[in-house]
Amino acid sequence: MFKKILIANRGEIALRIIRACRELGVPTVAVYSEADRESLHVRFADEAVCIGPPQSNLSYLDPRRIISAAEVTNADAIHPGYGFLAENAEFAEMCADCDMTFIGPAPAMIRQMGDKAEAKDRMRKAGVPIVPGYDGILSGPDEALALAKKIGFPVMLKASAGGGGRGMRLCFSEDDLVGNYHAAKSEAEACFNNGAMYLEKAIIGPHHVEVQLMGDKFGNVVHFGERDCSIQRRHQKLLEESPSPLLTDDLRGRMGQAAVLGAQSVNYLGAGTVEFLVDQEMNFYFMEMNTRIQVEHPVTEEVTGIDLVKEQIRVVAGEKMSVTQADVSLSGHSIECRINAEDPNKDFRPGPGKITSFHVPGGFGVRVDTAAYAGYVIPPYYDSMIAKLIVRADTRKEAIVKMIHALDEFVIEGVPTTIDFQRRILGEKDFVAGKFDTSFVERMLEADEKSSTKSVASPDKTTATKS
Repeated sequence: MFKKILIANRGEIALRIIRACRELGVPTVAVYSEADRESLHVRFADEAVCIGPPQSNLSYLDPRRIISAAEVTNADAIHPGYGFLAENAEFAEMCADCDMTFIGPAPAMIRQMGDKAEAKDRMRKAGVPIVPGYDGILSGPDEALALAKKIGFPVMLKASAGGGGRGMRLCFSEDDLVGNYHAAKSEAEACFNNGAMYLEKAIIGPHHVEVQLMGDKFGNVVHFGERDCSIQRRHQKLLEESPSPLLTDDLRGRMGQAAVLGAQSVNYLGAGTVEFLVDQEMNFYFMEMNTRIQVEHPVTEEVTGIDLVKEQIRVVAGEKMSVTQADVSLSGHSIECRINAEDPNKDFRPGPGKITSFHVPGGFGVRVDTAAYAGYVIPPYYDSMIAKLIVRADTRKEAIVKMIHALDEFVIEGVPTTIDFQRRILGEKDFVAGKFDTSFVERMLEADEKSSTKSVASPDKTTATKS
């Protein structure tokens, strides 16, 4: 096991890793920017080092500052959490060059899976289903148009190095494709310094289902069931649950096997997630692989009873996985709501500021992962997530009811939040019935806009009476 782990992250995920390390008996080092001086991860780590000003490119995204902090504190391993440098192959290489263990897969693996085009090639060769139409990197708009005509519209343009919906365009016609190609390519170059594009058949109304897995140095790969992440806005996840209400036992088994097969084909090490799209005919297709622990990992922990962060640290340290596939079973149902400092009534505009009142819900089967507290100031420089609220119950219906009550108990004042919006999602008939896909939230918002427009166009009439 490692002697000391530096956590190259902030907020709730840094706290989550600190807690796992405590149980493993490993001292921790927190790094923080000047904006995070009063953060809880700084308080609860064994040591803490300031690594720069608030801007992330001058602190959490600067590999040299992270490595320097590890060197001065004699840390022999670095856990990147998620986001920031978690999928940065150059950073992983720097760790190796400085005789520090990067708690994640090897740099080459990060590069292979981070390049979506190469990842699709590898998965296809391993026998994992991929979306129809993909045929490598496009040479330009003419090749894109020829391929689109061959497979039929609608099609999806995607950046090879993309993520979070950047560099993606849905095209329903030739005019759409020609107009969107250069826009998507320019966005990809600006965001990822890589303008490589590919094209595939658009799957309309899919579920977004991902499979959590873990691989060790002995060639073992185990999957821990799936999470349904279809409730999202602009490709950003809002609510996740496990197991998926869509999947049958047979489909669950086949998707799990496909994820394991893909991971084994590249000798995967550590925690990872294989993301799939499931169409309306229940066909599933590989979308991408995330080579890190994910925001939504708690729902998998709740239904499997396995601490994924501790398992991740153990296997990267060289230990054999503590469970086999036969040991893994899903029990009950878990839902996670991401509580963000955003205003849904203002197009989800972020609302950084001081939290004046903070009360978290509790009770049997309720978990809150957060680094916030009353008096904490949410800085404007980073992601707007305040907390992750997770519940577990015996059935999905019970989990929904429990989550609604937990949201009702969650009190956050001083900044706008998405609590009421999350509660509304849980009350929608189609969500309760499991009849939703990745466009569910957009349809909700479009219905709101139409209702608002109709209300303005047809104001209430009042009747005047003569005295």
